Amino acid sequence: MKSTGDTNKETLFNLDENENTRYSKAVYVTKVAMFVNVVLTCFKFLAGILGNSSAMVADAVHSLSDFMTDIAVIVGLRVAKKPGDSTHNYGHGKIETLAATFIGIVLIVVGFGIFLNGLQKVFAFFRGEVLTAPSSIAFVVAIISIVLKEWLYRYTMIHARGLKSDALIANAWHHRSDAFSSIGTTIGIGGAILLGGKWVVLDPIAALILSFFIFKVAFDISYKNLNELLEASLDSETYKNIERVINNTEGVLGFHELKTRKIGNAMAADVHIEVDRDLNIVDAHEISTQIEKRLKEVCGKNGHFSIHVEPYSDSEY
Repeated sequence: MKSTGDTNKETLFNLDENENTRYSKAVYVTKVAMFVNVVLTCFKFLAGILGNSSAMVADAVHSLSDFMTDIAVIVGLRVAKKPGDSTHNYGHGKIETLAATFIGIVLIVVGFGIFLNGLQKVFAFFRGEVLTAPSSIAFVVAIISIVLKEWLYRYTMIHARGLKSDALIANAWHHRSDAFSSIGTTIGIGGAILLGGKWVVLDPIAALILSFFIFKVAFDISYKNLNELLEASLDSETYKNIERVINNTEGVLGFHELKTRKIGNAMAADVHIEVDRDLNIVDAHEISTQIEKRLKEVCGKNGHFSIHVEPYSDSEY
């Protein structure tokens, strides 16, 4: 016997309304980021070309990838907000996770490209080639980029946590990786301008260093979201909270086969509970309903919980 909870038209309407509000806020935040990224990308490319800075051109490519991932986030959120249907009973929340995974993969590609470009410049320098020193325009744009991208990270992360959106969180870290990129670019360009001569190599060295920061962020994002796509269990703290809810529900004599996972921003759990074998079906159903209600209080109203009721047995499973 399974409890699916009592749902009516009013409840469904409220859920849809909440999801639409969440989607609208997330899209608005992402559109703000898109505008900033377009402006920054244009300025960085111009500054990199006119200012003879390979680090700034690499930084511009990174900002361009930010713009691409902004589009991916909007598309992902648009699909993810669709309600469940006959072919997707649990909704389309995994699309949001897929968008976050895509951002992680894009970051890996961007980091690798920046690493190769910087490495080629460094090797060329040690082979005796003369590197052109960057100009002050690249330095100024790099500082502006740090300020804007750090603000964009904080702005996006605040909303991402409030909306519990993995895609927005991943995008926020993409913005911060761009800020890290600009810090490295600023150091490299500034050192090359102030010290001159052989110190011009600081510009591509900065590009090399910032690529490792990007790799680290990319790995964290990709690992977390790939795990969710592969149906990884919820974190240990949430798992223990679910166990605590079940154990503390009156009438539950035991439980087993607790399985958890995440579907987009929603949590899901399947469990077999044991109750007194002499209970009638109405009382047993009420126990499972109470568990489902309390789990939604702990894990979120959009959670998916399947509770199978069995007669209590002393035998071990």
